[in-house]
Amino acid sequence: MSGHSKWATIKHKKGATDAKRGKMFTKLIKEITVAARMGGGDASGNPRLRKAIADAKGYQMPADTITRAVKRGSGELEGVDYEEIIYEGTGPGGTLYVVEALTDNRNRTVAEIRKVFEKNNGVLGGGSTAMWAFERKGTVGIVKEDATEDQLMEIAVGGGADDYQDNGDEWQVVCEVAALEGVVKSLEEGKVKVKSSGIAFLPKTKKLLAGRDAEVAMNLADALDDHDDVQHVYADFDVSDEELAKMAEG
Repeated sequence: MSGHSKWATIKHKKGATDAKRGKMFTKLIKEITVAARMGGGDASGNPRLRKAIADAKGYQMPADTITRAVKRGSGELEGVDYEEIIYEGTGPGGTLYVVEALTDNRNRTVAEIRKVFEKNNGVLGGGSTAMWAFERKGTVGIVKEDATEDQLMEIAVGGGADDYQDNGDEWQVVCEVAALEGVVKSLEEGKVKVKSSGIAFLPKTKKLLAGRDAEVAMNLADALDDHDDVQHVYADFDVSDEELAKMAEG
């Protein structure tokens, strides 16, 4: 559930092993539980829960597993009480990271996240270490083959989106948080299939990395994303297609 960037796309291309699928189920179950606790168990009136369930179905999570997660969140079943925490840190080449986590043990998680940063040439910082470099935005992911630029201009931007960009295999539509549901509805009514949607921290500017800095920055982002308590990782770096090709060959 990484942030929207090339390194996330490349990571997903590697294919999901059973272990990775299990980790993703853990993250999705936590999100469903928290969404149901905060907004109720009725997905029709709870946008966050609706998205979490859609994401879970996209990963082929069994329906009974989804139902149990909703019931734990709504209080119908006994469950763990998760806390939402945001961590900020720095990495190689002056890169900045925002990490969203759900945990039932704040002290354990912060210690483990600090260790991940330290093992990957990074530093876990305090509040305002990285957040200043990001904006909270609504985002919509669309598979490249499912929409043309003309459609994005007419339907997405016409429906309230601010912009869209090419993210390799998919388009990323960006909008204000308050406009997200309207943009998604506009796309669906325009027969454009939405792969994903949600609220993200997007970097105001990106640092272009190459060589060792690019490799270490990607490793740090991947290591953070692999942590069971981490839901999303956002970073302010970019890597050129040529550099990614070199890394893939190596």
